[in-house]
Amino acid sequence: MQNKRIALDIMGGDHAPDPIVRGALLACARDGKWRLSPERLLLVGDEALIRAKLREFGGDPGFPIRNATQVIGMGESPAQALRAKPDSSIASMVLATKAGEAGAAVSMGNTGAVVGAATLLLGTLAGVKRPGIAVTLDMTGHPITLLDMGANIAPKAEHYLQYGVMGAVYMRDCLGVASPRVGLLNIGEEESKGTELLKEAYPLLKGSKLNFIGNIEGNDIFKGKADVIVTDGFTGNVVLKLMEEFATFLLKLTVGELAKNGVTGAPEALGRVKQAIDYSEYGGALLLGANGVVVIGHGRSDANAVANAVGLAARALDANVNEDIVQGLSA
Repeated sequence: MQNKRIALDIMGGDHAPDPIVRGALLACARDGKWRLSPERLLLVGDEALIRAKLREFGGDPGFPIRNATQVIGMGESPAQALRAKPDSSIASMVLATKAGEAGAAVSMGNTGAVVGAATLLLGTLAGVKRPGIAVTLDMTGHPITLLDMGANIAPKAEHYLQYGVMGAVYMRDCLGVASPRVGLLNIGEEESKGTELLKEAYPLLKGSKLNFIGNIEGNDIFKGKADVIVTDGFTGNVVLKLMEEFATFLLKLTVGELAKNGVTGAPEALGRVKQAIDYSEYGGALLLGANGVVVIGHGRSDANAVANAVGLAARALDANVNEDIVQGLSA
């Protein structure tokens, strides 16, 4: 039986360890959103520092801790850092998952290092060629999952098909979408549009058992046409960061202009809009296809984002997403 414990990298992130420790506490708060048992979280990092932070923030509710003596910085070369720092919190977190001490790994640290450690140490699920980073957003009133968001910048046609399968399984298992609509991100709706790679991927998706709706354009992301949108890691990462920052920019501009014109209460009235574009609400991204549940969060994550990333890992574990991905690919 798969271990339902979640290994959390306490040392990864722009402002670690404080928001990571606070996020762990928030994920286990009795009046919180997730209400996880403290025994379900394995905190990974400098044990003395972790215990000191827990005392500072109100006490240890009973977290197990795995000591790690090294930290991979956000700007370090992933490959070099993993070789030079075998006892980093990222490597230790993934090794705990490999050893069966945990079933999931969550980090706000160096994305490349997390992907590299997961790929090298955990390997991939049976049948998976390349893992993909899947981000779920709720900007349109219903969730949309996009992948790949940066793990594979030079995919092959068959990778697009596998991303469609993995994204559809995740949407079905974790978000309750019975028959997820899968779209291929392209520069036009016609089957003949796009690069040779996209033209090669199209018939693979069309001929599969997926609910494939064809090509969709960038503006279709906001129209609710698809539940799962597949693309290459380079394009996906650019699209994600552009959406996040432009939405934040536009919201600030709107609130500022309303205030200049004497409109009061705008921030409160636009609270739902802020929530929809706030990365902390979805917490992190799943590395679908890794042989273990792996969640990668923003480096700038606050406690709310960390708690939601942990909650995402718990939801994926409890829904047995990886087992269903293997079945979906074999079908």
